[in-house]
Amino acid sequence: MKENNENRCGEGLKALGTATRYADDYAPEVLETFTNKHPGNDYWVQFNCPEFTSLCPITGQPDFAEIRIQYVPAEKMVESKSLKLYLFSFRNHGDFHEDCVNIIMKDLVRLMEPKYIEVTGIFTPRGGISIYPFANYGQPGTKYEKLAEHRFMNHNM
Repeated sequence: MKENNENRCGEGLKALGTATRYADDYAPEVLETFTNKHPGNDYWVQFNCPEFTSLCPITGQPDFAEIRIQYVPAEKMVESKSLKLYLFSFRNHGDFHEDCVNIIMKDLVRLMEPKYIEVTGIFTPRGGISIYPFANYGQPGTKYEKLAEHRFMNHNM
């Protein structure tokens, strides 16, 4: 019971309330969770990161984007400062836009095991072309798997 209370109150979290230390490269290990106080409720949590940057793996030039993360939590939720540090860790990481979005989604699925999650990257145009990758996931064998399929099939930027 003590561990559960510590997690609920935010105790035991490493990033929140401490001096901010930024990773030099992709750092999924900085992600932290806390206990969802309402796991029986279906509700949306959305994060917008309008200052996401990564590097083109070919040219090394920076790419800029807004990353939008929406999810329906199950038992665990991502702590927002650790998410910020995680997203900032892409600044010196070279990957294509589509890779960044899929990596973010997969890391968050592993971390939280959410009922449903989607990640969208709205990347600033380079060479006159905008790229907006979208990836989503719903827990297999549940209504959230059907939600993922529906949202994927009806996705339109």
